[in-house]
Amino acid sequence: MGAVKTKRMPRAVREQQMLDAAVRIFGQRGYMAASMDEIAELAGVSKPLVYLYLNSKEDLFTACIRREAGALVEAVRAGVRRDLPADRQLWEGLGAFFTHTAENPDAWSVLHLQARTHGEPFAAEVTAMREEIVAFVTQLILAGAREAHRDPDLPEGEVAGLAEALVGAAESLAAWANATPGVTAHQAAATLMNFAWAGLGDLMAGRPWAPPEEQPGPHVG
Repeated sequence: MGAVKTKRMPRAVREQQMLDAAVRIFGQRGYMAASMDEIAELAGVSKPLVYLYLNSKEDLFTACIRREAGALVEAVRAGVRRDLPADRQLWEGLGAFFTHTAENPDAWSVLHLQARTHGEPFAAEVTAMREEIVAFVTQLILAGAREAHRDPDLPEGEVAGLAEALVGAAESLAAWANATPGVTAHQAAATLMNFAWAGLGDLMAGRPWAPPEEQPGPHVG
């Protein structure tokens, strides 16, 4: 086991150091397999100090989820310039999402895989993050749709399902991109943009796809 650092530093800095180590261990080994000994060693502190600061493994994991969820939401929001056309806003939002998840693969593993499979309290934290991103994407699509249709009162419900589907696709694609060598954040964003905007573009232009009319079945006497 490595030597424990004894140099004093502000509590907030030390706590972030512990969270950095915890995200790496949880992301790479999984919640159940991760040990507080490993986390303390990687952070360069004693295990009792980790417990003193963050109480328990469960509280430490929750703190990791909250920090990384907040960072992802902020990255997506900061990546979008609201003065651009709707397609450019969506492109920049997707680019920010895939760039952040690519640059922070352990954090994405914590959010996308670990938190969702180890109990309701953890899953609820991720659900709150996801709802915030879906709401943000809904507003992006809604603004474009209202402008395209010249209808400032277009109901949010008209595009809410599209935002939900788009975020779900982005989550799955980010997991695939992180596990597939050679796939860049730019390529992942372009893949989803090509897939999504082909449909959204027609929708904005007032050309929605419609299912075929049902044919009457044979009459049974």
